[in-house]
Amino acid sequence: MKTEFYLGALALGGALLSSCSENKKTVETKPNIIYFLLDDMGMGDLSLMGQKKFSTPNIDKLAADGMLFTNHYCGTTVSGPSRACLMTGKHTGHASVRGNQPGPQLLGDNEATLASVLKKAGYKTAVIGKWGIGHPIPLDDPQRKGFDFSYGYLNMWIIQWNRM
Repeated sequence: MKTEFYLGALALGGALLSSCSENKKTVETKPNIIYFLLDDMGMGDLSLMGQKKFSTPNIDKLAADGMLFTNHYCGTTVSGPSRACLMTGKHTGHASVRGNQPGPQLLGDNEATLASVLKKAGYKTAVIGKWGIGHPIPLDDPQRKGFDFSYGYLNMWIIQWNRM
């Protein structure tokens, strides 16, 4: 069985914030955040975690140069609802997306998302790959959920979109 990897990278770029005090100007540098979300991937599938059948040198380098978190739990076993839990921080029982079907389960425009919170903190946000949370456009547009840029698969029914 071929394992399919959908790189739903939430590439959340950093920003600089400036603040002035009475006599000096200080600059606070926020860290860049790149979050890789891959369907059907286990921790042992990366060469940095011991994989011997193939290598993942670029991901290994990102981990070596930054922080690596090795404990992660998904909201549920189904991709759309699990992504909704990640985006909103809600438990599966409280999330508005409860299954992988074409409609009409959506994240509400009034729901805070990881992207909208980071955007308020001065970050530029992007989702590249599989968005995979609900259906259809324009109601399920990632840019209505806090992303500045989006490119890739909207879900398993809508093949490709590109928005800036």
